[in-house]
Amino acid sequence: MVATTFHADAVLFDMDGTLTDSIQAVEAAWGKVAKDIGQDPKYVIAATHGKRAIDNLSQFKPHIKAHEMDDEVQNFEESILYYADAYNVHGPGSRTNSTAITPIDSPCHSGYTTPALSSGDASEPSSRRESFANPNGPRRPSFLTRLFSRINMTSSAPRVAGEYEDTIDEEEDTDPKSGKDATDDVTRHVFEAWQLEAAEVDRSVRILPGVKKMISSLPEGRYAVATSGAKTYAHGCMTRVGIVPPPVTITADDKRLKAGKPAPDPFLLAAECLGYDAKKCVVFEDSPSGIRAGVASGATVIAVCTSHERSKIEDCGAHYIVENMEQVQCTFDGSDLVFTILA
Repeated sequence: MVATTFHADAVLFDMDGTLTDSIQAVEAAWGKVAKDIGQDPKYVIAATHGKRAIDNLSQFKPHIKAHEMDDEVQNFEESILYYADAYNVHGPGSRTNSTAITPIDSPCHSGYTTPALSSGDASEPSSRRESFANPNGPRRPSFLTRLFSRINMTSSAPRVAGEYEDTIDEEEDTDPKSGKDATDDVTRHVFEAWQLEAAEVDRSVRILPGVKKMISSLPEGRYAVATSGAKTYAHGCMTRVGIVPPPVTITADDKRLKAGKPAPDPFLLAAECLGYDAKKCVVFEDSPSGIRAGVASGATVIAVCTSHERSKIEDCGAHYIVENMEQVQCTFDGSDLVFTILA
């Protein structure tokens, strides 16, 4: 094994695919957009990776008006988090978890059709609370068993406007006036067709190998995050895996940015906010557009093969390519960050 050592002032991390793995949720969300506009999901997913949602939505949904874009971006990014949480909040995973569904009328709820952002450790998300439970007693497994059975049978159910009551009991399964099974209404009010599908697959956000050790080795004020995700998504992903977003977290909706990746602007702004020259920083990236942005900023770029095969990123200009952060060590000598690449 050959070790290469160099010094730097600070670290600029990309987020998704570099610190966190939410690729399944992201691709599911873009796949939904593709279906909504009648495009091939594979094409849309490939075209959007590593770029800002605002740029991608402008490309694929040009009818969105400028004053509507912020809401569209937030709605889209909340849909990513919905896909990430659905299995454990609304799907089979909720039957074995100690926490469950965020009540629609809870102050933690976002007001959109997705759960609120978790502000705690990923192992104990504060927004996942009992919703189908009787407030005077524990949740009734037999009711949930029947509900999820209906979810599986109605995965193509059309959207029905409205919300649901979160105090439905097993005894309330049948409407005494109509004789209609009340779980039909619950299913339709809680889940749209895409939400039903989202709950069938575990797309949870996960922390990537070596990330926790790398972050813990860095002194405060010596690292930042510069991501193509907007604040809703970026903070949601990091908090779900126990990463505290650093004070300098540059997101795609930062009004100071003139352009997103592959332009170097996000990394240049992050370095400026930390008080360091980008040329003396290290960038960790996973996507071709992000690697090119890091190279354009003048930083030393370490590419990780966590979302793309090496052959897909080896011609993007990265100074080092590793499988993941476990191949990179960092120590602080009191002045500089000392990096060792093990390859």
